[in-house]
Amino acid sequence: MLTRTIVNRRSLRSHFLSWFLKRRFKPKLLRPDFDPARFRVTLDRDMGKNPIASDVDVTSVQHEGVNGEWLTPASCSGPRVVLYSHGGGYLFGSPLSYRAFTSRLAVACDARVFVLDYRLAPEHPFPAAADDVFAAYRYLLTEHDAADILLAGDSAGAGLSLSLLVQIREAGLPMPAAAVLLSPYADLAVTSESVDSNTRTCAMFSGDAIRRAAATYLNGASAMDARASPLYTEYAGFPPLLIYVSDNEVLRDDGLRVAERAAAADVSTDLRIWRGQPHVWPLFVPVLPEANQVMREIGDYVRQFSA
Repeated sequence: MLTRTIVNRRSLRSHFLSWFLKRRFKPKLLRPDFDPARFRVTLDRDMGKNPIASDVDVTSVQHEGVNGEWLTPASCSGPRVVLYSHGGGYLFGSPLSYRAFTSRLAVACDARVFVLDYRLAPEHPFPAAADDVFAAYRYLLTEHDAADILLAGDSAGAGLSLSLLVQIREAGLPMPAAAVLLSPYADLAVTSESVDSNTRTCAMFSGDAIRRAAATYLNGASAMDARASPLYTEYAGFPPLLIYVSDNEVLRDDGLRVAERAAAADVSTDLRIWRGQPHVWPLFVPVLPEANQVMREIGDYVRQFSA
């Protein structure tokens, strides 16, 4: 079953943020000398300064090859946990750069959140990230029931969450309760129409940037491997999905196509399409009103599962 919601509201802050990203962020990814390793340092320096939610404990984890961090709200007392995979085109991003967002996610969901620090390309191409997220899920299963685990991720991290569902099914492990996908990057063959048609309107990426990221991560591997491009898997048996996309981002159709394929396989799918927002706009909490609303919605959705 597919539930589709279209949200037309857009604040002045959203307009300004898109204008700023188009001029300061987007051009950096198109530079011929773009260096992912250098960009990671910049993101950690700049985004790592953003204040995290109050009364959230951060604990680093290194466990048998699984790296990441737990974010635990002081008020959290139940067994619910979220496995979060960050975005960044498989090239950049880290638990540190996402901490302002993931700490608020933990509070909104009344859950402990484990943010995976998966290996990045080009140093570690496919299937490194897919292997890491599968190892992280097995790590969580050592202490938590699958019914208490939810997956979440944005962009490449949302694609990685879908990749994990593919691997869970293939391994015969119990499925998590649900998954929340923010602007999923699910087709590394890059066949979605919006990749080119929304290149001008997307505040953060272009079709060329998406293709370059895919080629760098794949490093010659097949884009049709469902661990890399989970759009092409069978969705039967997947848990419920909550999917957010913006109508003017280049990855819009990846999210739409995932929702349609999942619903066709009788997966309960909630698709929410927002007008004119930047790619993965929920990251911009607490300054963006649209981000704050989505955070509340995600919290309401996650709290339906387990207790």
